[in-house]
Amino acid sequence: MKQTSRFRMTKVFGALAATTTLAAIALQPVRADTPAPIEIGITASLSTIPGAAIANAAKLAVADINAKGGVNGHPLALVIEDNQASATNAVSSFQRMVNQDHVVAVVGTWISEVALALEPWSARLHMPFMVTGAASNDISAFVHKDYAAHKYVFHAYFPSAFLAEGVCDLSHDVLVDQLHMKSAVIISEDAAWTKPLDAGYAGCLPGAGLSVLKEIRFSPDTADFTPIFQQAEALNPDIIISGWAHVGVQPTVQWADQKVPLPLAGINAQAGSSAFWKATNGGTEGVITTSTSAPGVANTPLTIPFTDEYQKAYGISPAYSAYSTYDAILALAAAMQSAHSTKPDAIVAGLEKTDITGTQGRITFLGQSSPYTHALRFGQGYVTGVAIQWQNGTQKCIWPANLANAKPEFPGFVKLPKLASAN
Repeated sequence: MKQTSRFRMTKVFGALAATTTLAAIALQPVRADTPAPIEIGITASLSTIPGAAIANAAKLAVADINAKGGVNGHPLALVIEDNQASATNAVSSFQRMVNQDHVVAVVGTWISEVALALEPWSARLHMPFMVTGAASNDISAFVHKDYAAHKYVFHAYFPSAFLAEGVCDLSHDVLVDQLHMKSAVIISEDAAWTKPLDAGYAGCLPGAGLSVLKEIRFSPDTADFTPIFQQAEALNPDIIISGWAHVGVQPTVQWADQKVPLPLAGINAQAGSSAFWKATNGGTEGVITTSTSAPGVANTPLTIPFTDEYQKAYGISPAYSAYSTYDAILALAAAMQSAHSTKPDAIVAGLEKTDITGTQGRITFLGQSSPYTHALRFGQGYVTGVAIQWQNGTQKCIWPANLANAKPEFPGFVKLPKLASAN
């Protein structure tokens, strides 16, 4: 078994400005009169775009909170574990953070299989666990199934069913109403989060105006996507609707290099970060993906300042998981602040009362009566997400209308319905 990489940041203390460099953070001396820090665990696969974004956003959130005095006078500190996308490593490090580091909560993971492996340990150890990037419906279903035992888990991101709903809303408003598309082929990676996503797509895309001609699933180990694209193209759809997260670079590069004439939209999770532009050598030009936000998009008064802060600190734009992680840390801090406690049940009770403005929108969690218990509330007035498209190397928001700063544009090799092309 691989040794899990560990990073301790127990010196991120109150006087630090949000823009302090990480090197300076690590070198801050601990004063004898500094109150004991409140430790928060972070679990993520740091070599991936979404995983690195989780750790990066957590560092910024802690620095921002500490700059305002911490939580009830105590600074927050992080114990960051690189789980290397392994459920086995994640479980071992989760246990270590709880039993050895005495963290008060664990935040992170964008991989559903990892989140699902950690949930029983969250329940068993009575450790609040906030999932900030994984999407499987089973994450919140686990809480709903046995609330009393499983209440320590919060799905601080969207279940796949909600993600599908967002793509269908985008499809109705942009792909159908603006671009006059009528049919789609769904192409998704085979993973825990995409089974309910594809079911959601199949259920709501026809209502949005797109008939589903075929659903194609592929192994995350797929190296050549040529036969998949050829299969889709033979059906003559107006668009490909994707469900990609573990995989993203290779199919996007091949889509561009092979000049597949079908526009590509849906969820291409890694494409939310500007690191994806470099990873695909610009192959993501024209790709549409839903995300939590994007540079220059003011979901709330916090969004642009956070995005700018992130870009200044790390040189890239935030991935979707950065926004959700930052908001989760804000919610966790608010829960502890209001409860005047770091005890697990007090934190759970505080999180259940969460009603704050985050970077994504109004942050609250669904209650016991919802089948998605403790999932992030989705919908108008709360968090709906955005759709971005890469245009000339820049992320542009094309949906929803009240946040959009551009209209859809596509590379020359992409063929649009004739009516759309004429507009």
